[in-house]
Amino acid sequence: MSTLLPASAEGEKFGPLPFPVTFEIVVIPVADVDRAKDFYARLGWRFDIDYRDEHGFRVIQYTPPGSGCSLMFGEKMTTATPGSVQGLHLVVPDIVRAHDEFARRGVDVSDIFHDAYGVFHRPAGENRISGPAEGRKSYGSFLSFHDPDGNEWIVQEVTDRLPGRV
Repeated sequence: MSTLLPASAEGEKFGPLPFPVTFEIVVIPVADVDRAKDFYARLGWRFDIDYRDEHGFRVIQYTPPGSGCSLMFGEKMTTATPGSVQGLHLVVPDIVRAHDEFARRGVDVSDIFHDAYGVFHRPAGENRISGPAEGRKSYGSFLSFHDPDGNEWIVQEVTDRLPGRV
């Protein structure tokens, strides 16, 4: 049987940091920067920057609507293999609406699914059951898609946040 510890139980060991720390950038590896740029524009994300220098360094940045974290990709930014990033998460208030909108924009999205054990999705489609979680339980319904390089995105429906989450 698994046990879910309250959030405070793990933090008590060291206590919280005495200053704010924000998570703001995720860098993903892509093979074709312009193809990736077109894909992320299609998602409806805010285009922030396309920076190039004389040394072949290029940075593209997009930010999902309402997010404090942006996505970066480009040339000479990472040594990771294109398509190797898995399990990036987006959170939406309505999984059905998100599914329909991404599909309308030409994104090859999976069907909506939930985990057989009801906690979290597993890698490679393991334990996926077709359809939203029973009663559309918050944190329980998902869909997935991949960018043109194969980087994996998971979209999760959250309607009622856990305590302490904004």
